[in-house]
Amino acid sequence: MIGGRGAAMALSSLLLMGSTWAWAPVSQADAGRYSGGVLCTGHSESTYNPPLTLTPRETRVHTEARYECAVAPGRTMSATGSLEGVSPAASCVALTNSRLTEEVRYADGERSLIIYSSSTTLRVAGVLVVRLSGRVTEGRGEGHSAHRTVAALPSQLPTQCLTSGLQGSSGRAQLEIQP
Repeated sequence: MIGGRGAAMALSSLLLMGSTWAWAPVSQADAGRYSGGVLCTGHSESTYNPPLTLTPRETRVHTEARYECAVAPGRTMSATGSLEGVSPAASCVALTNSRLTEEVRYADGERSLIIYSSSTTLRVAGVLVVRLSGRVTEGRGEGHSAHRTVAALPSQLPTQCLTSGLQGSSGRAQLEIQP
């Protein structure tokens, strides 16, 4: 029998796999400088200050991610992502209207600076699924739209929402920079 946490992880894995299958393959390189899409998947760790409770309040969000990215046809590389920002009304239930900035650093020395201007949140069986949408403002994929989806579990018991609050979460992340 699968426990609640196992079911939640299975559900989050299915959500990320489904969105990966729907993603179109990257296009061909153009004169040595690839201008198509990027697809990154990996692990994400977030911290919240102040911790998340049931009462929505302004919260600083910091996230570190480790990705494996498809940056061109047949070409993958590792990357790291660092997100910073503020959610004006964050709680254990939702991270609403987050305005976050992510800097992705690729193993080849390039980077992407992404400004996320909108977010949607869904909580399913204890898993918080957050989808951020924005635009690449500098570097690889500049000018293209970007979407980041995270299926995360809290790093403490959910009952912490009733007392001192949730200090962080971790889970699977997918970053898409559209071609």
